[in-house]
Amino acid sequence: MTENLMKKTIGELLSDPRIARIAPDAIRGRDLPHDPLWGKTLTEIRDEKLLTGDIAPGFERLYRAADSGEWYYPLDDEARGANLLWFPSDDPKADGRPFILVAAGGGFVSVWSMTEAWPVAARFNRLGYHAFILTYHVDERENLLRTDMEDFARALRFIRANRERFRVDGESYITCGFSAGGYLVCLWNTGLGYALHGLPKPKATFPIYPVATLRPAIRYSAGDLPTSMRLYGCPSEEAAKQDFEILDHADGFPPAAIFVAAEDELVNPENSIQLAAALEKLGIPCRLEVGPTGGHGFADGAGTCMAGWTDRAIGWFETL
Repeated sequence: MTENLMKKTIGELLSDPRIARIAPDAIRGRDLPHDPLWGKTLTEIRDEKLLTGDIAPGFERLYRAADSGEWYYPLDDEARGANLLWFPSDDPKADGRPFILVAAGGGFVSVWSMTEAWPVAARFNRLGYHAFILTYHVDERENLLRTDMEDFARALRFIRANRERFRVDGESYITCGFSAGGYLVCLWNTGLGYALHGLPKPKATFPIYPVATLRPAIRYSAGDLPTSMRLYGCPSEEAAKQDFEILDHADGFPPAAIFVAAEDELVNPENSIQLAAALEKLGIPCRLEVGPTGGHGFADGAGTCMAGWTDRAIGWFETL
């Protein structure tokens, strides 16, 4: 099936009626039908290095999930609100393991599930873990990050309420997030996250090239986050004194495996390095991997020095 997928364009893949409901969220916030990627085949995307990682397994897994009839769950009534995808593992032992909640990045203006969530969740399935993919809000509302924390809470409550359907223990889960999504899975471990919402602490977290601090010299290598009022509901100077500053509010973290490339041109790798240092100072188990080459957005790591990071993250978790 993958060979046939490689011959198809992104437009053809996303126009498949089986996934019509979720197709606009392949990259939420981006008008893909008017994007050059729309007319590119997966082979062209790979050969021309237009995207990092291997996205074909994500499409393959998404189609298989859609064919099952049980895969897509809107979490609210908004047209482009939060929603959840369910990718169950074929491994019967997955029922006794934590499920993994995956959140892609996109700078809080988009959500790149096509590259950073679908294929990564598929990989976690092959490693024997049930996976869920959360599409969170990236609209223009004020205080967006608190809304995103509510999205996480709604997702986890929904999974817990349907634990028999999903074959999971609703008390046991891992979070995995990329870039902006990496910041969100970190924020979930502060006073704005699981404790505030009365939900269990994750068994572990996998922040992948995350933003972890509001400190201007570290936060971003280039550019900046959207306006502070939109994200925090207050000036960034005030937000830096609150739980939004992860490095100063990391005492509620679970064990963490953090992955970043040394040449990240967008999110300064110091975010990951200093987050690991903060966790180690608190005595929280932590694994930090800094790849020697590569930039931002390596996704599942295919074709880069970060290839296999999912296997290493799970291997590390299983030693805890």
